[in-house]
Amino acid sequence: MRERGHERHYSERTVEAYVYWIRRYVLHHGRRHPNDLGPADVRQFLATLTAERLSASTHNQALAALTFLYVHVLRSPFERMPGVVPASRSRREPIVLSVGEVGRIVQRLDQPCRLCVLLMYGGGLRLMECLTLRVKDVDLERREIVVRAGKGGKDRRVPLAVSAIGMLRRRFADLRRRWYRDYKTGVRSTGLTPAIERKYPNASRDWIWSYLFPATRTFVDREGARRRHHLHETLLHRAIVRAARDAEIPKRVTSHAFRHSFATHLLEAGADIRTIQELLGHSDVRTTMIYTHVLNRGALGVTSPADRL
Repeated sequence: MRERGHERHYSERTVEAYVYWIRRYVLHHGRRHPNDLGPADVRQFLATLTAERLSASTHNQALAALTFLYVHVLRSPFERMPGVVPASRSRREPIVLSVGEVGRIVQRLDQPCRLCVLLMYGGGLRLMECLTLRVKDVDLERREIVVRAGKGGKDRRVPLAVSAIGMLRRRFADLRRRWYRDYKTGVRSTGLTPAIERKYPNASRDWIWSYLFPATRTFVDREGARRRHHLHETLLHRAIVRAARDAEIPKRVTSHAFRHSFATHLLEAGADIRTIQELLGHSDVRTTMIYTHVLNRGALGVTSPADRL
């Protein structure tokens, strides 16, 4: 499973998620080999997930893992199995913060979480796109950020907020000192593909390839090399939730709310929907169109009759 996933350039998180679901599938059927299981067994396993009241997206992830197993690993026909269909997902309106609410959250964050949120809101970055940024991806002169291998493996350019440039200059100065200590002690960065490691053998020790938000601790990998990963997403998520609670914002604030707010505020300012699609990295403009619904004032944008009382 892992070999086939890496051959198709899936992210490590996707590969591990697929392996998790296949392990559950095999254990559910008494450790029988998937070659000995058929459509009825797949339907029965998916039915147990439905009984667990898992979300539609989780259900579809399990189905995608099984499809990948049978089609790309076992080379068995699977896509047209009768009765095996994706779960329908209900459309949910994105949670959007006002400019004032974003400001109140940012004021209550410490570094480096404050800079992370400023970059996510200022450029529409996803959580992991922000945390995996490297020094070379931030261009202070052109005021832009290059997102490498975002969702779907696509690269894109997003704006860099002017208000973040001062923080970034101080951040670079601090990181340079830490990188120099790591360089002297042989600490390497993580997350580089085997192709990059072959093309640039010293990339994992190079300053420009180091993370913008590195972890405070290092670890030793399977090959015995000491490495430094990026900041863990749980730390940032908890800081955002705590800051939103301290700011008394009555919304379910997550890291993705800043991306939603970025797109909505651009629309409110008159930006073109195609431009926003490109900045967000959406393949289909229909995905971006969800933010046009957020701009409505009431259902279909009509005035409530209660306002005339």
